Amino acid sequence: MGENQVQYEETNGSESPLWKLFLVGSIAAGVQFGWALQLSLLTPYVQLLGVPHKWASFIWLCGPISGMVVQPIVGFTSDRLVSRFGRRKPFIASGTALICLAVLLIGFAADIGYKLGDDFDKKTKPRAVAFFVTGFWILDIANNMVQDPARAFLADLSRHNHRKMRIANAFFSFFMAVGNVLGYAAGSYNHLYKLLPFTLTTGCDTYCANLKTCFFIDIVILVVLVVIALNIVPEPHFTKSPGHEDPFFVQVKTTFRNLGRPMWLLFLVTALNWVAWFPFLLFNTDWVGKEIYGGDPTSKDPGMVKIYDNGVRAGSLGLMLTAGVLGFMSLAIDPLSKWLGGARKLWGVVNFVLAAALALTALVTKVAEHARKTAPPYAPPDHGAKSGALAIFAAMGIPQAVTFSIPFALASIFSSDSGSGHGLSLGVLNLAIVIPQMFVSLISGPWDQLFGGGNLPAFLLGAVAAFIDGVLALTVLPPPSSNT
Repeated sequence: MGENQVQYEETNGSESPLWKLFLVGSIAAGVQFGWALQLSLLTPYVQLLGVPHKWASFIWLCGPISGMVVQPIVGFTSDRLVSRFGRRKPFIASGTALICLAVLLIGFAADIGYKLGDDFDKKTKPRAVAFFVTGFWILDIANNMVQDPARAFLADLSRHNHRKMRIANAFFSFFMAVGNVLGYAAGSYNHLYKLLPFTLTTGCDTYCANLKTCFFIDIVILVVLVVIALNIVPEPHFTKSPGHEDPFFVQVKTTFRNLGRPMWLLFLVTALNWVAWFPFLLFNTDWVGKEIYGGDPTSKDPGMVKIYDNGVRAGSLGLMLTAGVLGFMSLAIDPLSKWLGGARKLWGVVNFVLAAALALTALVTKVAEHARKTAPPYAPPDHGAKSGALAIFAAMGIPQAVTFSIPFALASIFSSDSGSGHGLSLGVLNLAIVIPQMFVSLISGPWDQLFGGGNLPAFLLGAVAAFIDGVLALTVLPPPSSNT
C-alpha cells in the first residue's frame, strides 16, 4: 500500500484476549435478531399490505443497492477515521441508532398509512407500503453500517493472527445464530403482542402487532449489546503514516487492481454462493405458507389467509432450527477445517449439502400437493411434508455457518497479508454479496412466473449454483498462507 498505508499499534499489547472478541462478536446477535424478523416475516407482511409476490422481491433491492455504496464507503472511512471515540465505534453506534429508527418506521407503517388515509378494505395500502419501503431501506443501510465495522473491529483485535481471525468470525457467526434463534422464536409466537397491548390498533392487526412487538424487543437487545461491547472493549491504537492519501474512489480502484488472484477467486466463489442462498433466504417462509400449507395471502377467503399465516409461523419455527444448527456448526468450524485439510475444503463440501437441501424442496412440495388432493379444506399439511420441510430448514444451518464465517475470515487474512485496511477489504468483499442479491431480486419474481408461479424455480436455480460453487471451492480457491 506504500505511502497510503495505515499502521496499527494496539495499546494493551500485541494480541487481544478471546473475551474481547467474544464481546464484540455479540453485537451480531442484536443485528441478526432484526435480520431474522426481516427474512421470516417481512416478505409475507408486505404482501399483506397489497404488494404482489412477483413484485415483493424488488423491495429486497434496497439491501444490495445500499450495500454497494454504503459498505465500501464505511469501510474506507472507518479505516482512516481519527476521533477520541475510535474509528469503528462511531459507525457501530450511529448504525445502531438508525436501526432503531428503521424498525419503528416498519413496525408503525400500517398505523401511519391508516392515519394518512389508506383504505384497508382495498387490496393495496400505498401509504403504508411507502413508509415500509422507506424504513426497509434505512434498515439495510444501518445494518451495513454496523456489521462491516464490527467485523473490521474483530480483525483489528486479531492483529495478524490468522487463527484468531477464524475464531473471531466463528464467534460472529455463533452470535448471528443466537440472534436468529431469538428472532425466529419471537416471530413464530402468535400472541407476543400481548406483552405490549398498545401495539394492536385499528390499522394494525395481530400479525402487524406481533411484528411491532418483535421490533421493540430487537431495539432493547441491540442497544444493550452494543453499549456493553463499545464501553468495555477498547479499540487498538493506530497511527497514519505521513504522506499524500489518494481520494476514496482512487483507493477503491487501487484496491481492485492490487487484489491479486486469491482475492478475485474468493469473490467468485462468494458471489456464486450467494446466488444459491438468496432465493431461499428471501422466500423460505413464503414457500412453507404457499407450497407446503397451500395458503394464499392475497385471497379474499379468510381461511386461505389464515392457513398461509400458519405456514409462515411454521416456517419461522424451521428457521429457528436452522439457527440452532448454525450455532453448533459455528463452534465446530475451526476443528472441522483442520480435519478436512483447510477452510476451502469445508466450504466446498457444505455447498453440496446446500445444493441437496434446495433440490429436496421440490420433492417435499410434491408430497404436500399430493396430500392436499384428498384432504379437507383448510387442513394442515401432511405430517411427512411438514417434517420434510423442517428437516430441510435444519440442514440449511450447516452451510449457513460456513457462509457467515469463512469468506470473511479469508478476506481478513488476505487483507492482513497484503497490508490493506480491513474495513475497505471487507466492504469490497460485500460487492460479491450484494451484486448476486440484486441479480436474484431482479430475476426471481419473473423467473418463478415463467414456470407458473411459486418459489420452486428460484430454489432449483439456487441448487445448481450451490453445486457449481462447491466444485469451484474445492478446485480453484487457493489456501491462505500458513499463520497460526
